[in-house]
Amino acid sequence: MSKIIGIDLGTTNSLVAVWENGESKLIPNAFGEYLTPSVVSVDEDGTVYVGKTAKERLAAYPAQTASVFKRFMGTSKKYALGKKIFRPEELSAMILKKLKEDAENYLGEPVEEAIISVPAYFNDMARNATKRAGILAGLKVDRIINEPSAAALACHNMEVQEDATFLVFDFGGGTLDVSLVECFDNVVEIMAVAGDNQLGGQDFDDMIATHFIRSLKLEPGALQMETRALIRSSAEKCKRDLTENKTAEMVVNCPQVNGKLEISRKDVVTICAELFERMSKPVRRVLMDAQTASAGIDQIILVGGSCKMPIVKQYLRHLLNRDDITTLNPDYMIALGCGVCAGIKERDEDVKDTLLTDICPFSLGTGVINKEDPDRPLMNFIIPRNSPLPSSKEKTYQTARDDQEQICFGIYQGEAMHADDNIKLGEFQLSIPKRRAGEVKCLVRYTYDINGVLEVNVHIPLTGEKRQLVIVNKDLGMTEKEIKRKLKEYEKIKMNPVEDEENKYVLAWGERLFMQCSGEFKEEIMKRMQYFVHIMENNPYQVTKVRKYLTVFLAYVEKLTESYVDIDEKELDSVK
Repeated sequence: MSKIIGIDLGTTNSLVAVWENGESKLIPNAFGEYLTPSVVSVDEDGTVYVGKTAKERLAAYPAQTASVFKRFMGTSKKYALGKKIFRPEELSAMILKKLKEDAENYLGEPVEEAIISVPAYFNDMARNATKRAGILAGLKVDRIINEPSAAALACHNMEVQEDATFLVFDFGGGTLDVSLVECFDNVVEIMAVAGDNQLGGQDFDDMIATHFIRSLKLEPGALQMETRALIRSSAEKCKRDLTENKTAEMVVNCPQVNGKLEISRKDVVTICAELFERMSKPVRRVLMDAQTASAGIDQIILVGGSCKMPIVKQYLRHLLNRDDITTLNPDYMIALGCGVCAGIKERDEDVKDTLLTDICPFSLGTGVINKEDPDRPLMNFIIPRNSPLPSSKEKTYQTARDDQEQICFGIYQGEAMHADDNIKLGEFQLSIPKRRAGEVKCLVRYTYDINGVLEVNVHIPLTGEKRQLVIVNKDLGMTEKEIKRKLKEYEKIKMNPVEDEENKYVLAWGERLFMQCSGEFKEEIMKRMQYFVHIMENNPYQVTKVRKYLTVFLAYVEKLTESYVDIDEKELDSVK
């Protein structure tokens, strides 16, 4: 049996882990790093770049590069990269395929199965899209695990605190999940979850970038796509710098924009006030659902890359009136938890007795007649949110009118009072014999399993008819035939070879800096990159050496562009 891997498929970065020698271990990529940027870029010749190289291409080739597509999993959104159109799950499949290759190189054997984490607040369509992404990447995906559950599993495995109740605040690049977790013996029990699938570190980048544009009195509509990409990249760097320093300078040098702006942590609190307010809602909701006060929590643990921002920790101290807030390997905890889950599924001796109980993050129900407003059916909940999984519950419904010939069931996911304000997962209609109102009854059972798969069964005792609902959204899903066709297409896609990864990354880095510079340095970057390409094509034995010199030069240029320094010929000569 081949090894099972655990994958944290993130909005900003993705990681892969494996259970090995009694512990969850992160697997490095071709650069020897654990974080692989969740970015995909397609070259003019059809070559696909994934990860670090693709991220560097984002500024120079924004129309051929995609990021943050995880937020749109399970939707109809499509991305035009080069000459091809991609769904979000197809782009995610390329990330998964890259992680699969990294794992196979590390383990020295083929990998066939993976456990993938998703935000707790991913709906049914997004979860199915994640599974399709796994299939397209050549992976068997039987198990989907909620991100905060994975983090809780990692915390328990690290023995942070035995027999304790703790709050997991999982704030990543694109999503926020908050969970209340109880640990005792070998059991990790999720008590309540809440979240926001459209809130993450990326939103801080956007807000800071917008503030920069306004401060310089620039007209957003007049900015080229490449310029906007550079501004956003600078905003992201500014945010990272504020992790270590109380103030940071945002600098943008390119043909359309030449300016700088000093931003402090206090400024970010003001600029991003709306985001902090949204951040508080899932926290309050979890405490309310679990009927727990902040004082009743033994430990508050922050995970997710965006939790490295000091202002986030400071805000939570204020919100929860607690000083004992712990940050544990924020970038790695979810992936490590996925690795533990892989070990459990493999029935490894060290963790086979560990039990993870999860809950349903959303309420599931159907629409019923609203007597006050017949055009807006009311939501009737069958499985309430935070119900332990697996969960199976049944309700009885009856006809509302005399001589009714059909019953229509809409399947909804959400918390709104009116059914059509929630997410519609599907529907089906049943023909029934004519009877007086209330005489025809329907037994409806919802079964929701540990992987977030919903099964709906309906039984009409009067006729004996039984039906099982298979939810298929024709607009968003992919048929088996489509998946097989895509798999064949993926086999033909030219992925950038692993051995060429560093070379392409350095070239992409140089192209981005070329856009930002002018004069002598622009010419020098071009000259050095052309020389490097010449060496790559004609003298492979010198590639490593020349790449090293080019890297030193580009790092020097990067430093100067960030510090908003005018570059003269003397400085240029010093690094020639």
